[in-house]
Amino acid sequence: MTSLIVRAATRLLVGLLLMFSIWMLLRGHNEPGGGFIGGLIGATGFILYAVAHGSKAARVALRIDPQTIAMAGLGLALLAGLAGFIPGDGLFAGQWLFIGATETDKGTPLSTILVFDIGVYLVVLGAVLTMVFALEEEV
Repeated sequence: MTSLIVRAATRLLVGLLLMFSIWMLLRGHNEPGGGFIGGLIGATGFILYAVAHGSKAARVALRIDPQTIAMAGLGLALLAGLAGFIPGDGLFAGQWLFIGATETDKGTPLSTILVFDIGVYLVVLGAVLTMVFALEEEV
């Protein structure tokens, strides 16, 4: 049984952990971070929620089955890898698309590397939550 303080604090911490996980995901290209550590931090938020409110409430808060999240991430990472074949390069060759490019400015770069990182984020988030929810429901 958890206290009211733990339950109230958990709601705030889950939001902070999810925002921090997205920040770690997006900064991971040039500095430490990326999809793996971002997925672990995001899963930590939902695990904390499951400890305070129960795994059924955490599944409701997640809204999507964790296995579905993992499979979607795996598909997204595979698509990012196959995108290298479009211009004739090899598997997992990075491709960039510059949005809003002008003659003087390159624009905003979007890459298949970021798409791959998002896929890894989703795989890690889904896999960890699948394992933790299964373990917590057994107890």
